[in-house]
Amino acid sequence: MDTTKITTAVPPQNLASAFAVPQNLATPTPAYAPQPLSTTPAYAPQTLSTTPASAPQNLSTTAAIAPSNLGSGVVPHQSLTTPVITTPQTKLGTTSAILPKSDQSLAARFLGSDGRSSRTSLGLDGGRRSLGVDGRSTRALGLDGRSRGGQSDESELSKRILELHESDERGLAVKPVLHIIDVIFYRATSDLPGFALHSDNITATDDKAVLYSVASLQDNVEIPARITSAISCEILSKCSAGVDVHTITMEILQIIKHYGWDSKVLLALVAFAVTFGEFRLVLQLYSTNPLAKAVALLKQLPELLEHAGALKPKLDALYTLIKEILDVTKKIVEFYDLPRNEYFSAESPEILAAASHIPTAVYWTIRSIVISSTQILALTGMGIEYLTEPWELSSLAHKLSNIKGHVVDIIARCNRFVETQKENEALEYIVRTFLTTHIDNSKPLRVLFKDDPQALYDCSGKRRILIEDLRRKVVALFITDIDPELTRAHEYAILQQMYAEKRHNPTRSESQYEVVWVPVTDFWNDEKYRHFERLRDQMEWYSVHHPSIITPVVLRFFKEKWNFNKKPLLVVMDNQGKIVHLNAIHMMCIWGSLAYPFSINKEKLLWEETSWTIDLLTDGLDPNVVTWIQEQRHICLYGGEDLDWIRKFTRTAKEVARESGLNLELLYVGKSKPHEKATRNIIDTIIKENLSRTLDWNLIWYFWVRLESMWYSKGQLTPAENIKNDRVMLGIIAMLSYGSSSQGWAAISRGYGEMVKGSGEHIYKGLSEHGRWKPREDEIGFVPALDEYLTKIHHDAPHHCTSLILPATGAMPDTVACSECGRLMERYTMFRCCLDY
Repeated sequence: MDTTKITTAVPPQNLASAFAVPQNLATPTPAYAPQPLSTTPAYAPQTLSTTPASAPQNLSTTAAIAPSNLGSGVVPHQSLTTPVITTPQTKLGTTSAILPKSDQSLAARFLGSDGRSSRTSLGLDGGRRSLGVDGRSTRALGLDGRSRGGQSDESELSKRILELHESDERGLAVKPVLHIIDVIFYRATSDLPGFALHSDNITATDDKAVLYSVASLQDNVEIPARITSAISCEILSKCSAGVDVHTITMEILQIIKHYGWDSKVLLALVAFAVTFGEFRLVLQLYSTNPLAKAVALLKQLPELLEHAGALKPKLDALYTLIKEILDVTKKIVEFYDLPRNEYFSAESPEILAAASHIPTAVYWTIRSIVISSTQILALTGMGIEYLTEPWELSSLAHKLSNIKGHVVDIIARCNRFVETQKENEALEYIVRTFLTTHIDNSKPLRVLFKDDPQALYDCSGKRRILIEDLRRKVVALFITDIDPELTRAHEYAILQQMYAEKRHNPTRSESQYEVVWVPVTDFWNDEKYRHFERLRDQMEWYSVHHPSIITPVVLRFFKEKWNFNKKPLLVVMDNQGKIVHLNAIHMMCIWGSLAYPFSINKEKLLWEETSWTIDLLTDGLDPNVVTWIQEQRHICLYGGEDLDWIRKFTRTAKEVARESGLNLELLYVGKSKPHEKATRNIIDTIIKENLSRTLDWNLIWYFWVRLESMWYSKGQLTPAENIKNDRVMLGIIAMLSYGSSSQGWAAISRGYGEMVKGSGEHIYKGLSEHGRWKPREDEIGFVPALDEYLTKIHHDAPHHCTSLILPATGAMPDTVACSECGRLMERYTMFRCCLDY
């Protein structure tokens, strides 16, 4: 052995009894044993200028603890009965004798696969010996990274940590143990003023809960006391001998190598919690318990109490460090509480990130526990002058805070992924439910409404009802956004009219359905909830009793599977829970109660029985129209907002009717997307000047909404290649094109016969030139002759311009052919505010 004189600092004589070995356990003192009362302890802070006379001059700031080839560890006293793992006497900085298996990925070893790595030497580089237990400087604490040679040494450290991980799935019931640790650190208060820690979730009123937790821990959890005692002895013996913090930390990792990462850090924390708890108990009971007072006297705690005020900054820094230790431990435990095996593989990005960060997080947490333990040793035996400076502990706490940030980020990423997977599973379950045949509709309704038996509310009766009340009934789900103006929407008006008819004739077969309002939104707040209650109170049908009944995954189902996008939707479920229509509002708008049971099959059947007639357009909007049709009168529907054209057209049409001896009835129906103020002015003028009959304002908008409903309803059932040959579809497109312009237009028909239609310019020109085609009228009739002449005018016209404006909702076609010439129309995007002017 090197004969260089070794000087190891030991406690002053009046404190030596605190670490004295009992005589019956005494063994021969090793060569490196401390000499009594020789010098200042190796972990004394740098502010202490005293240097032992016998110490080598080149070691004035850090006492030598062993020859240079023994820096990796110190053999403990043989008298210590707790097993302590020693390390080979190899040169510092050498590579491990046995490397980890090369075929194991980082994540696989991190997750605790069946691979085992052998014990390695713990020395990393010569700089480790300068890491005294006092954390003498930021560099000494290893916080700046330079003491490890930068990033490469950090990677080497991570590698060595993983080599010491041989988990065989040993673990603890970490949550109850962690709760007890919380009790120790947050409940046990010191009689030093201002130093008590408090927790938001542990208060003075929790005594019964704490006692119950302790009893549960005693009955159900087995803590490996042998391991925690070994950790405590490792810290006590090595710190007393001046071994560097890194070596002690790696020795602890060797002791607990068979445990999972969360259990590793928890075991180290248990060992420290016992030390810390004993310290605080003595302080608590010092003034009232003779035994505590006796122990305190032996530990020189009266001196600590005398300097309580001066120690506050150092103890505050210690408590801050302890808080960060607890926080990081809890986050590691939280990570391992995630369903990793169910949702992640070893190659998942989240697991790879955890494999990169959590082992080093465990290392730095245990290292911080070691350093915190030295502070308790200084307080209870070595003397308060050996406490570490506050800024040094704060630096370490800051490092732990950064580590915690990484772990929190990993947990957040994992939680987002797990939540997404769970949401996908829930969505798949809902989809499967609606693809499955059921006896009745109760199960599908429960899936949508959070399986709450009383999920529904009778808006008319102002009471909650059971889902079972809708059993074996056709249910129309009125899905809407929370819109304060919902009651002004045409979908609402259509449904309200239908429901009023149902309530007026409750025994009819067409009335055997119920409407349930399902309000949804991306987020709820007090204002939206007020809107919900106000709207619900105005309704006559059913509603969900509370917005929370609709979960985010159900809202996602509405959007992705039922194409809900703000616009109100009326999804129909038959009495067996099968979805028979994804938006029956258009059926109701076109055919009313004839559309019952509002299925897609019923819709197809109705269109097969429908032809392009004036009756389809008017549908009894004006009671006189039905009489006119039955009397085979000529009926002219016209619109637009050009009053000059309206005056010219109505005057000319009446003159032509007199010339031909026709009973012509003129009915003004406005235009699509009418503006109330402008339309009312036109209606007043028409009535005042006796130009023609006119629909009421409240019916004009409905006339055009029905046409739009025809577009959606017929359009989804008509293949694109068949539109050019479908007279009904061509007629609907033509009428919507006319209604999209402010210019005039007209459609003339006789009874249930064919219609002739045209833009304002062409229809006016055709009627003005009545004399040219009057002979043809005498041959084939007024409507066919006018149709022939309008076709000629259209062909002779140099050009025309037709537009079609539709709401940007529903299934929009890729192409639309012009109703005049058949050419494909160009597609534009228009943003329009529908406020009246």
